[in-house]
Amino acid sequence: MIDAASGLTLTSPEGTRYLFDPGALCLEFLTTGGPGALARYDVLHRPGDLADWLALSRLRLDPARVEVTADELAAARRLRDALWRLVCVRTAARPPAADPADFDATPDDLATLNRLAAGAPLAPQLTADGTRRWALPARGGQALATIARDAVDLFTGPHRDRVRECATHDCYLVFVDTSRPGRRRWCAMERCGNRHKVRSLRARRAAD
Repeated sequence: MIDAASGLTLTSPEGTRYLFDPGALCLEFLTTGGPGALARYDVLHRPGDLADWLALSRLRLDPARVEVTADELAAARRLRDALWRLVCVRTAARPPAADPADFDATPDDLATLNRLAAGAPLAPQLTADGTRRWALPARGGQALATIARDAVDLFTGPHRDRVRECATHDCYLVFVDTSRPGRRRWCAMERCGNRHKVRSLRARRAAD
């Protein structure tokens, strides 16, 4: 799994900003929207939107140097929706949907993932100070191949059984638990972890 940055800054419905690190590039990609009811959160409306998101992701690509076509944008949305359904197979949890079939994985989802993973990915480079960067300029299709390969690595790697949905009942963010004890429950302690603490405290006070 590509793990070169510390996560995405998200904004809660209440307007609170917090850091969410799902532990894998492919799971970061799920924050761009999804099938069914998740379509209302879609941020990929035009080709430039994908380039802008890649700058925020752990890839940290310069959006001015990533060329995205309309076809690549459509492929990005297909990949993201396929990843949602494939992730649901592993978490046994589902976001809300008017039609339960919105999150049923199909052979087409697997074919979409494998087809994009077969493409040419971003090329890594070693810098003079010993860090890694990605060769630019790049195409949107290269970024999608990199995301798809990250998903293959996750779903076949040592953490394949640690893909989980946040334990809060109204949060559907997904992460891979890379902690040693394997007990991560929340998308972020500063968000849902704190919400749980507040609810627990209120419940104890009410009981007293």
